[in-house]
Amino acid sequence: MLKIGIVGFGFMGRMHTRCWKARTDARVVAICDINAGATQGCGKGLGNIAGAEGDVDLRDVAIHTDPEEMFAREKLDAVSITVPTHLHAAWTIKALNAGVHVLCEKPMALTLADGRQMIATAEDSGKILQIGHCIRFWPEYAKAKEIIESGVYGRVITATFQRLSATARTKQGSWFSNEEQSGGMVFDLHIHDTDFVQYLFGTPLSVCSHGALTPAGSIAHIVTHYRFNDDKLVTAEGGWALAPAYGFEMKFLIVMEKAVLSFENKRTPTLKLFPAEGEPIVPELEQGDGYSRQIGHFVRAICGVPVPSVITPQHALQSLRIAEAERESARNGTHVNLT
Repeated sequence: MLKIGIVGFGFMGRMHTRCWKARTDARVVAICDINAGATQGCGKGLGNIAGAEGDVDLRDVAIHTDPEEMFAREKLDAVSITVPTHLHAAWTIKALNAGVHVLCEKPMALTLADGRQMIATAEDSGKILQIGHCIRFWPEYAKAKEIIESGVYGRVITATFQRLSATARTKQGSWFSNEEQSGGMVFDLHIHDTDFVQYLFGTPLSVCSHGALTPAGSIAHIVTHYRFNDDKLVTAEGGWALAPAYGFEMKFLIVMEKAVLSFENKRTPTLKLFPAEGEPIVPELEQGDGYSRQIGHFVRAICGVPVPSVITPQHALQSLRIAEAERESARNGTHVNLT
C-alpha cells in the first residue's frame, strides 16, 4: 500500500485527494497546507470537508502546515504537489530530495530554468517526476491520438482546439489572479491545448499568437497558429474572461483526409467521428477522467511497471517553452521561432 501525501489543499489538492482515495493500492496519509484554515474542521476525527466534487473524508489523515516536516515524519512513497504555480519548483525539488516520488500539477514551473532544475533533481534523486498534464489522459483526447496515429483516416489536414471559461471567482489579492504567481491564462488554462498540440504533432517550427489584454495588461484571450514542416493547419484558442453564465467549454475539431473527429464537452455523446463514407461513429472511450487516469499512470511508474511515455518531464518543459513563445508572440505581435 503506497503512502501518499498532498501538498496544497485548494481546488486541485481536493481533486487529487479524492482520486487517490478512490484507489485500493494507495492511501492518503498526510495533507499539508500552510494555511491551517484550508483543512480546518477536517483533521483527525473531525469529519468531512466540501471538495471540488463533494466531501473529502480526512478523519484518517495527518494534517500539517510545514511540508518539510511532513516529508520527515510521514515516510511517504509519493506526493501530489498542488500548491500555487510559483511554488511548484521549490516544493517539487524539496520532495525529490527527501526521497519522495512527485506528481506535480501543471504547468511544471513558471520559468524554463526552474523546470530544468526540477528535471535535474529528479534524475539525481532517482525518483519519478510526473507533471499533471491531464488532457493527455482525458479519454476523448487519448482516443483522438489513437485514431490519428492509426492512419486509418489518413493524415491530418486541420486541427482546431478551444478552451473557454467564465472569469474565475477568486478572492481579491489571490495568487491565481496574479500573473507573476500563476502564469496567467496562457500558462494555467491555454497550456492544456498547447501541450496536446505538442503531444499530437511534436514541437512546432514557430508560433504566431494574438491576444486580448485586460486593463491591467495580462492576456485574457489568445489565439495561436502553430506552424509545422508540412501544410497542416493547427490552431488553438483559449480564454477565461467570459460571462459567468457561459461556464466552461473545451472542444476540438480535427479534419483528416477520410474523416472528421469532433469533441465538445457539453454535448452527448462528447466525441463523434464522421467518416467520409457511412454513418457517424461514437468511439468507445476508456473509463475515468484525466485526473484519475494520470494518477494510475503515475502509480504504475513508481511501482516499476513499464509504462508508455505519455508524459515525461521533458515533454512538460517543452510545453512550457511553447507557451512562453505564445505569450511573447501575443505581446509583441511577431512570429516566434522554436527551432
